[in-house]
Amino acid sequence: MVRGKVELKRIENTTSRQVTFTKRRNGLLKKSCELSVLCDAEVAVIVFSQKGKLYEFSSSNMQETIERYREHVNMDRSYNPNTEVHNQKLKQEAAIIKREIEQLEASQRRFLGQDLVSCSLDELSELDSRLEHTLRTVRARKAQLFKEQIENLKAKERYLLEENSRLCQENTSLCQKRYVEMQPQ
Repeated sequence: MVRGKVELKRIENTTSRQVTFTKRRNGLLKKSCELSVLCDAEVAVIVFSQKGKLYEFSSSNMQETIERYREHVNMDRSYNPNTEVHNQKLKQEAAIIKREIEQLEASQRRFLGQDLVSCSLDELSELDSRLEHTLRTVRARKAQLFKEQIENLKAKERYLLEENSRLCQENTSLCQKRYVEMQPQ
């Protein structure tokens, strides 16, 4: 049996309207629950009947969901990219970021030994101490890696010496066995 298309207009018969409301309300709440479970979505549905009776479904705490909705709506209202205040704030942030980038680039050039003419004695002393600290850190890491490599090579050497000794013993025992077999009896 095929359902016919329902014309969307107010149902005049009060009893039919109440039955339809109940069925559709239950269907809406059921679909809300399914959406919540299947998609792990936070769902909240609030329905008031014609007589003012409240029906609701929430996949989590209704009050928390409503508060989250209010915060989201308030954020959307307060965010207006066309406002002068917002544009001014963005320009200030861009200027700050631009200054930081320029400072980082200048610092990088100084670390590479460039643009040192414009540096004061204090700046050069600070740069010298930072470079020495960095160099000590790099050398310490390098020494640690060398130490680890030496330990690995020593372990490999011990293994190869043991293997060589074992092979020599096998070779000696094989030679002795062949010698014994070759002797006339």
